[in-house]
Amino acid sequence: MNPVIDAVLAGEVAPLGTQGKYSAIHKVPVPSRVRVGETGLEGDHQFERKHHGGPEKALHHYSRDHYAIWRDEWPVSSIGSSRFNAPGAFGENISTRGLNEADVCVGDVFRLGTVIVQVSQPRQPCWKLNLHFSRDDMSRRVQDTRRTGWYYRVLEPGETGTGDVMERLARPHPEWTIERLLRVFYVDRGDRSALEQMAVLAALTPSWRSTAAKRLDTGKVESWALRLNTPAGQMK
Repeated sequence: MNPVIDAVLAGEVAPLGTQGKYSAIHKVPVPSRVRVGETGLEGDHQFERKHHGGPEKALHHYSRDHYAIWRDEWPVSSIGSSRFNAPGAFGENISTRGLNEADVCVGDVFRLGTVIVQVSQPRQPCWKLNLHFSRDDMSRRVQDTRRTGWYYRVLEPGETGTGDVMERLARPHPEWTIERLLRVFYVDRGDRSALEQMAVLAALTPSWRSTAAKRLDTGKVESWALRLNTPAGQMK
């Protein structure tokens, strides 16, 4: 059964935390059908275009099914659990049930309303999730659990909205689920055979292919500290 979009979400740049940082991670449902172009939803914003958005990361999709798991795992005494009361907690643009990282492969082509999109890469969480959830280990938890969601590039612009059925049109790389990509990057980090395949996987974004090639060349895993660790003085 094809999944149905239960929310299409967009956000504006706003203060994040109390130390002068900004982000557009807070997304809210769009009340009507929305135009989707090469770089994403009309009316959706990103603060740091170097790391967010652009043609290769035009739309972020996150499974609503993960929310119940996060809520069950959340420390009773911690703030931030209210984020799980509605979609948009992870900065996603597309929310569905019945579809997760094990069900989606890089290169998969979907129709969302009149938009045609292609899965381009998993999401790589950053420290702004820590501020968003008031939890200093949230970005690392998202990475470690591999409940990251994934990105789309837009092949054909169009319109989409809540209630649209997602129709998969093509699956060129059935062996490369988002879950497998995440496992190679974060668990089986020295799997040379898998890295060799990833380095030439045309449907995968250039940045991920480049990282795979660099690991093969150097034999080293890149540091994740700057991406995952909250800068000093930000968590107040």
